[in-house]
Amino acid sequence: MSKLLYEGKAKKLFATKDKYVLRQVFKDDATAFNALKKSQFSGKGQLNCAISTALFAVVEKAGVKTHLIEQTGPIEMLVRKVEIVKLEVIVRFKVAGSLQKRTGLPEGYEAKPPVVEFCYKDDALGDPIFNDDHIRLLKVAKPAEVEKIRGMAIAAAVALRKHFKKNKIELVDIKFEFGRDAKTGKILLADEISPDTMRVWSASGEKLDKDRFRFDLGDLVEGYRKVANALGVK
Repeated sequence: MSKLLYEGKAKKLFATKDKYVLRQVFKDDATAFNALKKSQFSGKGQLNCAISTALFAVVEKAGVKTHLIEQTGPIEMLVRKVEIVKLEVIVRFKVAGSLQKRTGLPEGYEAKPPVVEFCYKDDALGDPIFNDDHIRLLKVAKPAEVEKIRGMAIAAAVALRKHFKKNKIELVDIKFEFGRDAKTGKILLADEISPDTMRVWSASGEKLDKDRFRFDLGDLVEGYRKVANALGVK
């Protein structure tokens, strides 16, 4: 049994024989509102693993390097070990969620160009929004890294939005995490790319992401399965 190195809200990370490679295992757990709401959904981990594998390939094709090496089982993948940068990067194509609350704009209002937000990864602080000055103050990342991350996030989000559009799904917004490769030091897109980390709507406006769980809008796994089916993911 490999050593458990980290357990988060939706995934576990295990050591492998290669010190630069980890085994990432997806859980069936779902959390919302900074883990104030919790539940489990059978099959969620398997769907998120398969969807993430497919979408990592989409962004890789667009020139954005990721930590994924390969999917090795229904709920697990091998990934490059990274030091996570303590920033969540959110790319918003339309107004929804917290952006709607902060701006008063109607849900679905289009953002042209897309809005890019940085949030400091700290549950105790509620993941506050940071600007470049805050990032510099806490030495979260160097200015050159911040610009690199911003550019990678936009490129990945645009590529994914085009991919979803071809499959008749609208990518409303998406959250990314990045890390420094433990071997090379290069910035890589890490974590996962799944309905847990984005808002996606069907052509009819049905919400197919974690908002189903947040606001009791329907069965979570059913929504995730619709995303997988639309993308041709099994």
